Amino acid sequence: MTSAPETPQNPADALPKSWDPSAVEADLYQGWVDAGYFTADPSSDKPGYSIVLPPPNVTGSLHMGHALDHTLMDALCRRKRMQGFEVLWLPGMDHAGIATQTIVEKQLATDGKKKEDFGREAFIDKVWDWKRESGGMIQGQMRRIGDGVDWSRDRFTMDEGLSRAVQTIFKRLYDDGLIYRAERLVNWSPVLQTAISDIEVKFEEVEGELVSLRYGSLNDAEPHVIVATTRVETMLGDTAVAVHPEDERYQHLIGTTLEHPFTGRQIPIIADDYVDPAFGTGAVKITPAHDPNDFEMGVRHNLPMPTIMDKTGKIADTGTQFDGMDRFEARVKVREALAEQGRVVAEKRPYLHSVGHSERSGETIEPRLSMQWWVKVDALAKAAGDAVRNGDTVIHPASQEPRWFAWVDNMHDWCISRQLWWGHRIPIWYGPDGEVQCFGPDETAPEGWEQDPDVLDTWFSSGLWPFSTMGWPDKTSEIQKFYPTSVLVTGYDILFFWVARMMMFGTYVSGDDAVGGAKVPFTDLFLHGLVRDQYGKKMSKSRGNGIDPLDWVDRFGADALRFTLARGANPGGDLAVGEDHAQSSRNFANKLFNATKFALMNGAVVADLPAREQLTDADRWILDRLEQVRAEVDEAFERFEFSKACEALYHFAWDEVCDWYLELAKPQLAEGSVYADGTKSVLGNVLDTLLRMLHPVIPFVTETLWKVLTGGESVVVAEWPSATGAATDPVAAQRIEDMQRLVTEVRRFRSDQGLKPSQKVTARLTGATEADIESQLGSVSSLAKLTDPSGDFSATASVEVRLSKATVTVELDTSGTVDLAAEKKRLEKDLAIAEKELAGTTAKLSNEAFLAKAPDAVVDKIRTRQQVAQEEIARMSARLKELGGA
Repeated sequence: MTSAPETPQNPADALPKSWDPSAVEADLYQGWVDAGYFTADPSSDKPGYSIVLPPPNVTGSLHMGHALDHTLMDALCRRKRMQGFEVLWLPGMDHAGIATQTIVEKQLATDGKKKEDFGREAFIDKVWDWKRESGGMIQGQMRRIGDGVDWSRDRFTMDEGLSRAVQTIFKRLYDDGLIYRAERLVNWSPVLQTAISDIEVKFEEVEGELVSLRYGSLNDAEPHVIVATTRVETMLGDTAVAVHPEDERYQHLIGTTLEHPFTGRQIPIIADDYVDPAFGTGAVKITPAHDPNDFEMGVRHNLPMPTIMDKTGKIADTGTQFDGMDRFEARVKVREALAEQGRVVAEKRPYLHSVGHSERSGETIEPRLSMQWWVKVDALAKAAGDAVRNGDTVIHPASQEPRWFAWVDNMHDWCISRQLWWGHRIPIWYGPDGEVQCFGPDETAPEGWEQDPDVLDTWFSSGLWPFSTMGWPDKTSEIQKFYPTSVLVTGYDILFFWVARMMMFGTYVSGDDAVGGAKVPFTDLFLHGLVRDQYGKKMSKSRGNGIDPLDWVDRFGADALRFTLARGANPGGDLAVGEDHAQSSRNFANKLFNATKFALMNGAVVADLPAREQLTDADRWILDRLEQVRAEVDEAFERFEFSKACEALYHFAWDEVCDWYLELAKPQLAEGSVYADGTKSVLGNVLDTLLRMLHPVIPFVTETLWKVLTGGESVVVAEWPSATGAATDPVAAQRIEDMQRLVTEVRRFRSDQGLKPSQKVTARLTGATEADIESQLGSVSSLAKLTDPSGDFSATASVEVRLSKATVTVELDTSGTVDLAAEKKRLEKDLAIAEKELAGTTAKLSNEAFLAKAPDAVVDKIRTRQQVAQEEIARMSARLKELGGA
């Protein structure tokens, strides 16, 4: 006795009941890593494509800016991998000198210890311990959002290979005379006791004071000048008062001196074009050692530059009663002492002004004269500018080019030394007899020589990132295959810092055989905007409007996070995101899942398509639209227009495939339909292509669906869709467009008549033959819920719809289908609301004062509201008139 054959399992049964990202994402990602899909092969015959990940700080965690960066890079890499490129997306982390040292020092402080209690080497060992135990949380977060990076090539700016690259390029720059030591003005952090970079200074509006003080005689008839300052304590370091050379008020004083109220120094009155005679009194105090503009003036006039504060921000070496005071205490005491002398002419408190603060410690930054190491940037910056001018590196969008040139063409020498212990120690050694020498990575300093105690600015090592991570200064297979990198993706806000450093170093080593003559570190530079909250405000801790991207991953899935960010990413433009956007993206993933499952349940297959003449208008239309969208998406990706690509895919998938084609396909898929086999293959091919195009942005749901739909290994290594070459069918497209218009208008008309969406209504259509949509009447009846008359037909309402070739009239018998009393009551209520809206907008537009002050966009919006209200009133009034006569 033989058993009955088993019923073949439907492929849809391999899918879960509903889409639950948390149940599958981790396993899918680990599967990709284990399969080696993200591991680059330098020996491959495929063309190379490479991106280096902007290295996040080892102390950090993934924020929305990172999530945007990573989503866009991953999308580019996944698409290029599908296009047949050998892709290297190289990950890594930055040692984050100040941030990391601060964290470890705070940990020591909980035990009452300081780094000095351990000594330099032992403290550095503790930092490495912290890095191994606690650093790198961001790597796990990168996996959560699906970053397809080559983990086998993970780098760290302090690892042995990168340290060797840092020492190598430092020595080359030093030997070429491009690195020097000098006393210059820097951003000084009294808390951290180090110079910090411009990017680590955040300017905030604070309430301070503006003090006007008098130099010279207290007798108005005798020589004197009045100057104003927000930092009155810095007058202890004043070495001049400056006026404009053509200011007639001070001509008799230029070249004379006035006595300093506390030090007894003679303060010269100098003339300089920098002074604005129309601002304040037209005279400014000059403190060269504590103000950037004053420093430049001090250099021009060869002024003394006494430093009046020590490393901790205390007044020192002034020979006054203020020595030993904290700078803020001294601010009060100096003002009081000046007031006692009768020199305070005016005080303004509070006085709102912008003050630089340390991003790390939150303290007020002190401009301070300090002996530091510098990079001479003139030639390096020119080469970085010329690389863009010559087209070796292309900036996207081009609108960012002027900002680039404005920076590199006016760059100041770069302070590269930091007074820290954690970081790349400067490879300069000092001999016992005053010798100074730079030693490279393969050289050893003589016994008895001492190394410079400072470390390098973090941006120095990260500036080498595109080539140091691939093994430079050695000529490696990675460099030969993947350098220069294909594109750098980053925010426009660090264009001047990290990007400029990489361009300077990349062009500097361009003649090096190790980089094979590559002129630049990357051939394309894509700059995206900032992620802002749903109201367009910058995300910040103080506002409390920050969004944790991992929270969205937990709640909505990684695909929803990624699609939300990519959908808003226009070149150079900021993007506003909120929870509604994430929910919408989650709904899109669910819609895609349900549509594919429905298609599989109805026999959709990825198979060769029948001849075009064997397909319906709907089949031919959706295939043509698919090809149009494919071309649009390809062009958008090539232009880094992620938003445009996502919008095209979203609306095609939701509006055309799900809302229209699936509905049109249902009767074609029915058992016994002559079109069933063709429609099954069309549906399968459309979804196959759609899932592959969506994969770079939403990899998890597309992987799940594509593998079941096609039986393929993985969409990660599937082929990117290419042009089909099939001729388009404009006739079918026009018929479907006309059908859609007719159905849409009938649905709107039904709604106006108060008919429920599911309610079927007897109707008669005329003009279909002239409009050439007879073949679509079945779809019109099905989608608009219309039935043919079975006997006597009495039309109670009608609508005319103008199509491409003729007008179609749809007559409906609504008798017995509408509760006239309820419908009249509803319309009267809606009419009252519309009339109130019309009155409100009309009143505003009649207000001359409002029109004079309101922005054009606001006025235009109100005019639009007024017009809509007028149209709604006319429509509802007409319908009420119809009901009144019924």
